[in-house]
Amino acid sequence: MPEPADAGLPPVAALYDGVVGQPAAVAHLRAFARRPVHAYLFQGPPGSGKRMAARSFAASLLCPDGGCGACNHCRRALAGTHPDLVTVERTGAAFSVDDARAIVTRAQRRPLEAARQVLVVVDVHLAVAAAPALLKTVEEPPPSTVFVLLADDVPVSLATIASRCVAVVFDPVPVEAVVAWLVGRGVDGETALAVATVSQGRLDRAALLATDQGFAERQHQWRAVPGRLDGTGAAVATVAAELLASAEGALGPVQEQHAAELARLAEQAGEVGAKGIPGRKEVEDRHHREERRWRTDELRMGLAVLAGAYGERLAAAAARGSAADGRHAAAAVDAVEHAARALGRNPNESLLLESLLVTLSGMGG
Repeated sequence: MPEPADAGLPPVAALYDGVVGQPAAVAHLRAFARRPVHAYLFQGPPGSGKRMAARSFAASLLCPDGGCGACNHCRRALAGTHPDLVTVERTGAAFSVDDARAIVTRAQRRPLEAARQVLVVVDVHLAVAAAPALLKTVEEPPPSTVFVLLADDVPVSLATIASRCVAVVFDPVPVEAVVAWLVGRGVDGETALAVATVSQGRLDRAALLATDQGFAERQHQWRAVPGRLDGTGAAVATVAAELLASAEGALGPVQEQHAAELARLAEQAGEVGAKGIPGRKEVEDRHHREERRWRTDELRMGLAVLAGAYGERLAAAAARGSAADGRHAAAAVDAVEHAARALGRNPNESLLLESLLVTLSGMGG
């Protein structure tokens, strides 16, 4: 007996149920869907819901009823399986000119089922070199093509492309929204609050941290740093090595996700008789980038915990009326926050951390 046409699709739900903590963006998208234009730019940090919002918005553009949330068009779009919803990922560390040309070619194709096709282009902020090749098509795509560009930020070199799009801003997901989302997924309230506080408004990170058995121990390691710095170089070297090893160990959950994805792709390739995973190198390159970013986020989280530990010392010094201790604690907080900002410039993490710990050690831990 053949499966029903909607087999494997998500249950009927409100169109934007999967977009958490972004009421302003959702309100704009609902309004834009009534009179769609040729291109949109979703701008906001990773994990803020841009991808899920793109699927929901695409559903409203592909649905004959403007986004009912219940029809086969909507449900396939929400599941990411509609043939007229095409998600484009870069094939390298940044979008190449060849990637841009492939997007241009895809934009010229006619929709297969719906009245239009939606091209979701991920990580457009990394398309600096490819911008000229993309500009004309984004500016004037075929009438049946709608672009949805996703970007963490908009470099100056992409300002022209951005100016041709309707902008939709996504903020980091508020802590309370992350907590509610995690609790709704079965996470206990205490863990949800601890995870939400350090997830930097990222749902993807919060989801993994909530199931990470080593999360609490890593937080304890960072909180204990001030008491372990005794002014010696040996203590600095030991603490730095342990913190870096801990950050490396934190990659476990995301590596498990990546292994599962490769296994799933291998199974799919086997079902169609392929000898290997099509585009395996590109998938593995993406995994490498995601693991690098995860490691950086882990260090940034640890630094936030460390800053909090010195913040507690600052509050205690104020309560005791100790101006000298207060100055030392405030300087330590500034040093930690400076190191956290430096992480965004892709430094040598070992040298950055050791330099920070030397500075903190000189302040008396």
